[in-house]
Amino acid sequence: MVDATFHVAQRSRRTDHPSMTSKRQVQGSSDPGAAVWFHTFGCKANQYDTERMRQELESRGALTVEDVADADTAVLNTCTVTEEADREAMRLVRRLGRRYPALRVVVVGCSSALRATEYEALEQVDGVVEGHDPSAVALAVAPESALISRHEEPIGGALLRSNRRGTRGWLKIQDGCDRKCSFCATRLARGDSRSRAPEEIIAEAQILAEAHSELVLTGIHIGHYGHDLGPARTLSGLAALLLEALPGVRFRLGSIEATEIDDALVDLLAESDGALAPHLHVPLQSGSDPVLRRMRRWHSRDQYRARVLEIAERVSPLGLGADVIAGFPGETPEDQDATRELIEELPFTYLHVFPWSPRSGTHAATLPDRVDVGTAAARARELREIGVRKGTAYATTRIGGAALVAVETPGSGLTGDYLRVRLRGPDAVPGTLRSYRLAGTATDLKAGSGATGRAALPVLEATAPGSDG
Repeated sequence: MVDATFHVAQRSRRTDHPSMTSKRQVQGSSDPGAAVWFHTFGCKANQYDTERMRQELESRGALTVEDVADADTAVLNTCTVTEEADREAMRLVRRLGRRYPALRVVVVGCSSALRATEYEALEQVDGVVEGHDPSAVALAVAPESALISRHEEPIGGALLRSNRRGTRGWLKIQDGCDRKCSFCATRLARGDSRSRAPEEIIAEAQILAEAHSELVLTGIHIGHYGHDLGPARTLSGLAALLLEALPGVRFRLGSIEATEIDDALVDLLAESDGALAPHLHVPLQSGSDPVLRRMRRWHSRDQYRARVLEIAERVSPLGLGADVIAGFPGETPEDQDATRELIEELPFTYLHVFPWSPRSGTHAATLPDRVDVGTAAARARELREIGVRKGTAYATTRIGGAALVAVETPGSGLTGDYLRVRLRGPDAVPGTLRSYRLAGTATDLKAGSGATGRAALPVLEATAPGSDG
């Protein structure tokens, strides 16, 4: 397990700012009412971790604020999946320092776990936590405050009570990863795979279900859930327990490797009547065997292809997404062709495509034959456009069909197969599940930016039974 460590930086800041005195008094006094603003980069696991930090700090007397202008301290939960993710976090640190010179900035998460010294060198940073531990974050937020006792156990509780940032809840089932993909820095930041006990997960799900009608099973490598437990457990077994314990809740799987989806899990996807959402995000990374070997992936192109086709044969409708890395070192035009052909063949409904970027400490960063940035960007753009086209085609096939929608706002929601819908008819209550009929067209599409690699989901209209139109 990776233990979170923290560093509190002593900075020489300007003191002539009108709000400097009052905010600095919060840092060094016994007043527990620190106002904290949170910003999260990256994956659902990071979003879950931020909610645990928020819950811990609030249990110690802090106040969460929605506007950074009202904050004494900003907590930035960082991501290190790409070089751009690191740069984005550092840009925000500098921007906050310029706009709010009295603000204390605490950097936590995956990027800080690997680049702590770089963040400590930034004059705008007051504290760095190398990881996600809520108690370490609380100590970094207010090192001299009554909020903290350095040696006490977390007082916010081991179980998350709600996801304040959304109507769907995150349910973290494990952390870390035992695979050794050559491009991945996240595993370096998160450590080995560590599973939570099923009893603890079910208890947390029961609490979260009071506020959320959909819960997303998240982690860093959920396909390895339970391998480290005694006795060993499986993800399909955990999913079955959750479905039995909470029959009124919809569960959704986070990112999972295609070759780690067992037949029992496919059965649940196909036969649970939507209680386990018919949606899979199965990282591909490349459709070329030579590139997969350099990536140190454990499966071949044909193994991935065969498993995805088997699942698609059983589960319908099926929202199917994938991550793809374009321009990996040594990737040739023929490798790009192989990836493109596989993407065209498989029934993807969306893609997350990223140009490769070197990550410090990874094997891939040492590989020769790097693809130039322009070529990698062009290859990523080509694949992203295919993903958008396939998403539009899939959404069109769903027009006229029924869908169980997780209502996120009175006017929008998300189907089980991961389609974004505009809601028509009687007002729906955010956080609930409702049945709708899908209508309209799948033309409201936008391509994702090069920074995120994410294309906007197709948007359909959904009409509640008994409403006009």
